[in-house]
Amino acid sequence: MTIFAQVYVDEDVDILVATLLLARGINITTAREQQMLGESDEKQLAFAVSVERCILTHNRLDFEKLHTNYLINHQSHAGILIAKRRNPYEIAERIAILIDTLTADEIFNQLLYV
Repeated sequence: MTIFAQVYVDEDVDILVATLLLARGINITTAREQQMLGESDEKQLAFAVSVERCILTHNRLDFEKLHTNYLINHQSHAGILIAKRRNPYEIAERIAILIDTLTADEIFNQLLYV
């Protein structure tokens, strides 16, 4: 059983969110750090899958479709976290609560709204 989920932050999420979560001790990496800027949503999710990280994004419509396609094709992912556009401090707080409340195994293959 994996306890704490590791997070990959999509490029459309304010970098401050990643900085705030990192300061809380959450294992975070960003699209910028992974040289994934400008890549398609499909590639972003595939990358997150390859490094066993849930992905944090604001892009609800595209990632809902990707999640559905993964389920239809019997593919799995480490979780998709969709955050409504809010103040970065509020987003970081919500993600921190989620990571502290749910294990990585509980987030696995889930589409969650924060």
